[in-house]
Amino acid sequence: MIASRFFSIFPAAILLAGCASSVDRPPVFELAAAQKNAALANNSPPEKDWRPKSYIVQKGDTLFSIAFNYGFDYHDLAEMNGIKDPSVISIGQKIRLFPNRGGAATAVVPVPVKPINNLVKDQPRVVEYPYSASAMARIDKVQEQSAPAATMVAQAPQAASAGNDSDDVVDVPVPGWSLPATGKLIGQFSESDNRKGIDIAGKLGQPVMASAAGKVVYSGSGLRGYGKLIIIKHNNTYLSAYAHNEKILVKEGQSVSRGQKIALMGKTDASQVELHFEVRRFGKPVDPAKYLPLDKL
Repeated sequence: MIASRFFSIFPAAILLAGCASSVDRPPVFELAAAQKNAALANNSPPEKDWRPKSYIVQKGDTLFSIAFNYGFDYHDLAEMNGIKDPSVISIGQKIRLFPNRGGAATAVVPVPVKPINNLVKDQPRVVEYPYSASAMARIDKVQEQSAPAATMVAQAPQAASAGNDSDDVVDVPVPGWSLPATGKLIGQFSESDNRKGIDIAGKLGQPVMASAAGKVVYSGSGLRGYGKLIIIKHNNTYLSAYAHNEKILVKEGQSVSRGQKIALMGKTDASQVELHFEVRRFGKPVDPAKYLPLDKL
């Protein structure tokens, strides 16, 4: 009798356990599943950072286009190169793309410490600043306020962006992509035909969404052929671009989430209402079909 009752209850217990595992699954399992899906979506083989240390400005270049073509935030390039007006650069000008081919340089700065019971005198305290032009300005100011005998030692940065000076692979996947708009796919990526992204036809004023979370690094009309353009930096590897908008709804420096409305579809610099969408890896255009569910358009 007991045995029969046990076996009659056992399948129900399994069923309930299965339901609990699907409903009350701990967040860590959901995160692992999301990461697995992201890895499958980013199915391109790992790629080394091919970008050079610097770039020489050519005719027709702008700082905006250089940053876009090499996968950077133009604000960072302007600051690194001491460019006060990003809209003004000269042919033949050398633009550094990396701070001494490294990521975050650390400067060790001595700061005088007040004596405690006359036991500590003129002993420097070490302060670390991430590398930037503004940080170096703060360092200079600290130096002026420091004791005359104090000295500053700048630590050489380690290469953090691989590239042609490192064998490390820095291809970082984006955790999840989604369609930037709904409509009809009217243009596909083609490296041989120099088609750098996809084109989605739609209605004037319909929403354009961020395809993945990131930071807006460009918002404007300064890149020829793109009309009103938004560029989002997702990480140190990937950018996405949204062109021909009627109206831009986000500002440079703004953080956006996946699926957030960032613009209204339009036809600026285009013959019809459409969204031109690009995915760039280290600044190089790659096929969005590798990341987006285009079959759902």
